Amino acid sequence: MADPTQDDYPTWMGMVFVFNLIIGTGALTLPAAFSRAGWLGGSVMVLLVGFISYVTVTFVIEAMASANAILHLRNALKRRVARDRPGASDSDTDTAENSPLVTDDGDGTPFSLTSRVEMGEMATIYFTGTGVAVFYLCLAIYLYGDLSIYAAAIGTSLKDVICTAPNITDPSGPCWPNHTFRRIDCYRACVVATGLILGPFVFFNVQKTKYIQILTVIFRWFAFTSMIVMAVSRLISDGVQGHPGPVVPSGIPSLFGTCIYSFMCHHSLPSLLAPVREKRHLTWQLPLDFVLIAIFYILLALTGVFAFDHLDDLYTLNFLENPGEGFTRVIDYFLALFPVFTLSASLPIVAITLKHNLEAILVAGRRTSLACRALLPLLALLPAFAVTLLTDSLSSLVGFTGTYAGAGVQYITPVALVYCARRQIATVMPSAPVNPHRSPFYSNKWLLIVVLWCALGVVLVTVNFFTRVANPP
Repeated sequence: MADPTQDDYPTWMGMVFVFNLIIGTGALTLPAAFSRAGWLGGSVMVLLVGFISYVTVTFVIEAMASANAILHLRNALKRRVARDRPGASDSDTDTAENSPLVTDDGDGTPFSLTSRVEMGEMATIYFTGTGVAVFYLCLAIYLYGDLSIYAAAIGTSLKDVICTAPNITDPSGPCWPNHTFRRIDCYRACVVATGLILGPFVFFNVQKTKYIQILTVIFRWFAFTSMIVMAVSRLISDGVQGHPGPVVPSGIPSLFGTCIYSFMCHHSLPSLLAPVREKRHLTWQLPLDFVLIAIFYILLALTGVFAFDHLDDLYTLNFLENPGEGFTRVIDYFLALFPVFTLSASLPIVAITLKHNLEAILVAGRRTSLACRALLPLLALLPAFAVTLLTDSLSSLVGFTGTYAGAGVQYITPVALVYCARRQIATVMPSAPVNPHRSPFYSNKWLLIVVLWCALGVVLVTVNFFTRVANPP
């Protein structure tokens, strides 16, 4: 059942939370993807994906408001049934008589965002059993990819700080001069250590405290601001080092998946927007948030592709290749370890979320033994870390996760939710007023546009993948 919000905050704070949620690991892989797609092609792709992502965000908001109305209607009907049952008390009768069939936000409409209705609960409201299973499966695959990306980012960052041998591009090269221990061995050891240290937390329902969130936000803003400032400083002092072309068609497909991953926030929107106090301001503050995010991404990527002649999959590692002196050297090492600081706090939370989704798919409320439930954390951790041990290519992990599972969560699911929500509202509440949280992209043509955009991107990425396999460089 949806939980009513306990704590509220102003709209601008909700937009800060959305901004911080979106600006994450995907941004660290964006400059390298930009360099392969071209500075102009990358900029256009960021704007297009950002716009389509905002469109589907409005679909999620509309579906959430409709779900609130449907749940309120169901609760009111239950109270009416309770009133009519034999032996009902006078207090039950009075409560049912005085309860409206639908509640509202005080403006005469039954639609609201006051109760947090997560995407999983919306799926159970709007979809059949098969649809719910497909949704949870898609979300689980996305979370598996997310977990692998986090583990790979932590392992790669630690490996590049620990290893001191000059040849950093060869994974089979030595970790230290005149030593047989390879860089790939160090990477795998760091991944295993990450799993052993953080994995036990997944067996418990630990939650991210507000203090960890605040600390993570401070680290994130300091790191991203430092990266932009230091890249601009390098451009001023050393001149242009990178010379990407304006458009490189072969790099566009991989950038598609990276951009989708970089704009992902849909699965957490209900938790972020339900506590917002003045929800009417969302209509202009949310698109402004997306515009600022797109500008931030383009600024981060463009300064990077021109400041460095070679870009690592994890952008922070570029600052470690030629560290400065004094305080600048400290900042360079902080940036190299930035994914370790921030993702170590988030990795157990992602794994716990994945565990709960696996439980929804496999257990589905049935009574099971304690041993069976104890295996769920291992089922969440082991496949993700196995993939991470097999590859240290963050660009491949981000591209695959964003293109396939990410497209399902960010494009297909919102379209399906809002389409089914409109049909269900028309059936159960035919005389209901217009949903005030209705998407400005209300026409069914927009649903078709999003589906076609998703299909085009997935086809291009798939064709590009098989082309690269058939014709390796």
